[in-house]
Amino acid sequence: MQTQQMNKYEGVFIHESSYVDDGCTIGKGTKIWHFSHIMSNCIIGEDCNIGQNVVISPDVVLGRNCKIQNNVSVYTGVRCEDDVFLGPSMVFTNVINPRAAVSRKDEYRQTIIKRGASVGANATIVCGHTLGEYCLIGAGSVVTKDVPPYALMVGNPARQIAWVNAHGDKCATLEEAMK
Repeated sequence: MQTQQMNKYEGVFIHESSYVDDGCTIGKGTKIWHFSHIMSNCIIGEDCNIGQNVVISPDVVLGRNCKIQNNVSVYTGVRCEDDVFLGPSMVFTNVINPRAAVSRKDEYRQTIIKRGASVGANATIVCGHTLGEYCLIGAGSVVTKDVPPYALMVGNPARQIAWVNAHGDKCATLEEAMK
């Protein structure tokens, strides 16, 4: 069943149970699945896939061909470049020291996920860091610092255990990964 939102965004599929606030830009070929909320002033590139129960907070930028799996909240301050994969139930933070009684909206820290990076299921990305091109964050890992391009990171806190190429295959060296 089509909704009015589908008519507003040509070439975009928006499930009838999802909401898209005013002021968003959504590229053709993008699909937004069940129970998701795309908040105001987001920019979502072409050919993205936004899974079930996803929240994209105000002013978030997603590049082309990003894949956001089910149960992910992408908070204000996050910018994903092209071809980023965010696994099921992975978590972003946007404030270092949250308190319910203290408003820190003016303290949101920017988190940048570079082209081709993948974040595994249930991983946590602490705000204020950059994940390098084509890095791979293992499921359940907790990222507390910047991640080099092509790095394979696992654990809590996440530590580099190898290099990976653009296809996600392990490599012995950075040079091999970058070929």
